[in-house]
This record gives sequence, C-alpha cells and structure tokens, in this order.
Amino acid sequence: MAPAVVYALLVAAIALEVIGTTALQLSQQFTRVGPTVVLVVCYMAAFYCLSMTLKIIPVGIAYAIWSALGIVLISAVGLIYFKQRLDAPAIIGLGLIIAGVLVVNLFSKSISH
Repeated sequence: MAPAVVYALLVAAIALEVIGTTALQLSQQFTRVGPTVVLVVCYMAAFYCLSMTLKIIPVGIAYAIWSALGIVLISAVGLIYFKQRLDAPAIIGLGLIIAGVLVVNLFSKSISH
C-alpha cells in the first residue's frame, strides 16, 4: 500500500472518529436514534480505516496520531459547534499534543516518510 493511501486512510479514520464523537454528544446519552446510528457507523468505519493503516504504520504511532488529532479536532468542534470554552491550560495542552504529533511525524524513524 502506497504511503499516500495509508495516510489518507488515517485522515479518514480521524475524520470519522470526530464525526462519531460529535454524534455521541448529539445522541444525548443514546436517547436519540439518528445521532446514535451515525456514531456507531462512524466509529466502526474509523476503526476499520485505522486497522488498515496498521499494515504500514506501527500501532503505537498510528494510534498516537489518530487519538491526538482526534482530541484537537473534537476540541475545536466543541468550541465552535457546542460553544464549549477552552481555558489557557487546555489550549496549551492541545498545542503540546500537536507538537508531539509533529515530532513523531517529522523525526521518528518508526514510520516511513
């Protein structure tokens, strides 16, 4: 599998996880059927896409990228869509998560560049 395809699958997994987590909030503790179905389908598809990346990217690295970018993106969704506020420590922490992903991707020999 070409590296571009692997990273496209990882991006798809991240996007699907963010959509699923947004639907989790909208499901109101699984009391709304539509968002609950969206979340189940998105999580299943996200884990499938993530599993496909594991053919090339080591599990620890793939999961670190997937979870870190998911955290940052869902925080942005919470801020913009759900009007959930982030304080300075939260923003600093999210910045450190992004820095960690950059360090792994730019400098780690554990993944193919």
